Amino acid sequence: MLRSAPNAVGFSPPSLPSPSPSPSTTTTTSTSTSTSTSTTLRFRVLGPLRGWVGGREVALGPLKQRLVLAMLLCRSGSAVSVEALTEAVWGQQPPRTARKNLQAYVLGIRRILQEAGAGERLLLRSGGYQLLVSEDELDLLRLSALARAGREAADRGAVERAARILGRARRLWDGPPLGELAASDSVRAEAERLDVRYTALCEDWADVALEAGLADEVAEAAGELLGRHPLRERLQVARMTALYRSGRRAEALAEYDEARKLLARELGLSPSPVAESVYRAILADEGGDTRVRVRRLASAVDLPPQNAGFVGRTAALAELTEVAAVDGGTCLLVGEAGVGKTALALRAAHGLDRAFPDGRIFVRLREPDGSPRPLMPVVAELLSYTGRPEPASVNPEREAARWRLWAATRRILLVLDDASDEETVRTLLPGGRSSAIVTACSQLAGLTPTCRMQLAPLSADKALALLAGVAGSSRVRSDPAAAERLVVLCGMLPLTIRAAALKLAVLPHLELVEYAARLSSPETALDHLEVGDVRVRARAAREWCCLRPSHRAIVRDLAETVPPTVPPTRFTLRDVTAVAGVAPDRACVELESMLEEGALISPDGATYSLPYITYLYARELAARSKAAPVPAWSARTVHAGGPLVRRP
Repeated sequence: MLRSAPNAVGFSPPSLPSPSPSPSTTTTTSTSTSTSTSTTLRFRVLGPLRGWVGGREVALGPLKQRLVLAMLLCRSGSAVSVEALTEAVWGQQPPRTARKNLQAYVLGIRRILQEAGAGERLLLRSGGYQLLVSEDELDLLRLSALARAGREAADRGAVERAARILGRARRLWDGPPLGELAASDSVRAEAERLDVRYTALCEDWADVALEAGLADEVAEAAGELLGRHPLRERLQVARMTALYRSGRRAEALAEYDEARKLLARELGLSPSPVAESVYRAILADEGGDTRVRVRRLASAVDLPPQNAGFVGRTAALAELTEVAAVDGGTCLLVGEAGVGKTALALRAAHGLDRAFPDGRIFVRLREPDGSPRPLMPVVAELLSYTGRPEPASVNPEREAARWRLWAATRRILLVLDDASDEETVRTLLPGGRSSAIVTACSQLAGLTPTCRMQLAPLSADKALALLAGVAGSSRVRSDPAAAERLVVLCGMLPLTIRAAALKLAVLPHLELVEYAARLSSPETALDHLEVGDVRVRARAAREWCCLRPSHRAIVRDLAETVPPTVPPTRFTLRDVTAVAGVAPDRACVELESMLEEGALISPDGATYSLPYITYLYARELAARSKAAPVPAWSARTVHAGGPLVRRP
């Protein structure tokens, strides 16, 4: 284990200079936090959880409070949901007083911060809490900053500087992270992620340290790490190389033989082509250049092209790009069908070529009919990028382990599109320095990503810009009122607006006002949103088939009962109770389940509406099946709570 003495760690509070007494201003991002500090507050998570104020170690409270603090520090770049904190403290069986107790632990952490003179750092965000800390205040952020700087130096060929910087990052490690809190599954998972990130950093250090002539140090460090991670092939190659350069050729050959046997026994694999080439070079020992260089495999780039005319989403794209670039980052994009999740994910992935030199890979997780793809074909597709695609077994879980082992030692961005369940995503996430972007219509509530982004329909100006970008600016300027009506009738969704714009582009005689009139009937609107291979109805049918039967019935009842307007009318819990004929408590359970599944959306938290293309499809089905006539409807006769409201 690479353990440094407490006084040798570059993060030790006593050696830090006194801060400026000026007031602090704090800003934070998902990757690093810049804080003009007014206190000598310090936290450590790369070892036992510890905190200092002015060089004096402080008590961090009882066990459950420290669990909350550990979760907040490990995810300091984003808000941690109340649900995630509750699970970290009590697991799957929280007490009835969990929320009240959690508030007490948050208050205790705030008291520690206030006594340190740190000001208001623990903020209440939407659905959770965020702790603002800077690189100088948290060893994890300092490690990330040094890792970035070291890798940038290595990319420029400054290997000695890179070795020094990454060596400083290594010395921040103070043993297994948060070991005293490992009884919590959530904290233990965070600690395991920290361990993987640290191991990947050590592998990068070993590569540049070998080039800088530090073979003896690399041989010792890699040997200690292999005791904890015996299947890490980069470490195996680094140790073989270091032993050889240190004049220990026989030990280098023995190292390869042990690694070969271990891979065969544990995973049924042969050593990688890189390991084999290093072994052959050591075996030859021709007396010439004894430097054995590790060769990287060619970068795997397999991304679909971006949609032309991408508009808006500036803030979302910046946040997504920033979080995805962090080692081990996982970004979850959720939203209704057609809102542009895949387009945003691809936009970010295409712009991250320099951040992921080992590859950017896009994988669809659903079949064309909307059903989930079996795990084995998905894993086989991913293994095709590793250079060793032949399956070693028929067990998809074991094959997925081969993929994760390969990806964890590289810098890869994986885009998992249209995920249907959490377990598949967890099985495929690469870990290590690699990152992932996941898109889904459902909330995938069981996942705990680095960031969760809920995409809303476009604003009016961005929707008009998309229409003009595809159909032509002059076309939109010719009838601004009809153009505005048209994008409203498209639900402000990029998918439907793009379909409408393409239709206008290929039918120059079609007036905007006439086209808007065609789209105004929800029973037939999908007929007019089919152009070329852009088929909105097919996408709506996919989403419909993915709904649970009970949810389909409620969606259909709601779609048939609400007034036939576009966009669809919003409704309340009372409406669902009346339409579905269930008790209010049961209706509440169904609504929450439908929100998780993506069968409903709640723009304001108080009212609900159907996803736009799902609403159109349900109205079309009702008309096609010649169901019973829509009951006489008055917005004031459904419930006593007042009139329904229109979705803006």
